[in-house]
Amino acid sequence: MAAPLSVEVEFGGGAELLFDGVKKHQVTLPGQEEPWDIRNLLVWIKKNLLKERPELFIQGDSVRPGILVLINDADWELLSKHGVTADKELQSQSQRLHREDKWT
Repeated sequence: MAAPLSVEVEFGGGAELLFDGVKKHQVTLPGQEEPWDIRNLLVWIKKNLLKERPELFIQGDSVRPGILVLINDADWELLSKHGVTADKELQSQSQRLHREDKWT
């Protein structure tokens, strides 16, 4: 069984408004059988930190389109393809991107 895991979760670009306006959260994830991955972390965030309008943050078992999740400044979807898990070295950030900013 994996030991509890401390991570810093940061929200920006307006996403913090869904979390009572708090940008940074220092959290301790409980120990579990399997290593923490980002999808499990997102479920935990939804259950434990998200205060309102979950439909603006989560869609199915991932974030909504337009939400970028970074781990140490790298896109989590690219990292997950290489089997990266959320271990004690990683920090998770979520920022809301506006499509017009991304594509101009």
